Amino acid sequence: MDLKNTKAPVNTVTYNKAEIEKPTDNIYEAITIIAKRATQINSEIKKELIDKLDEFATYNDSLDEVFENKEQIEVSKYYERLPKPHALAVEEWLNNEITYKVK
Repeated sequence: MDLKNTKAPVNTVTYNKAEIEKPTDNIYEAITIIAKRATQINSEIKKELIDKLDEFATYNDSLDEVFENKEQIEVSKYYERLPKPHALAVEEWLNNEITYKVK
């Protein structure tokens, strides 16, 4: 997933219900598929963030010393500015990038 080149909105957007339900002809099924994809995206982003923050981890028992690491702050700010996982999932859904199976 390429988070840098996404066109997903950062703010709340109203979508056309007909566009969302068009691939499945059922709004509830479409929302369920989008929600599952949003959960997957959230897991991927969380894993990536934890891996990057582990590079800056200091393992000491002293709570008196708190280090401000500028790189760590920048990484955190980058992930805070990203669109939310549900916005990314809706964008993928509208661009027909999500595959699903009907049982």
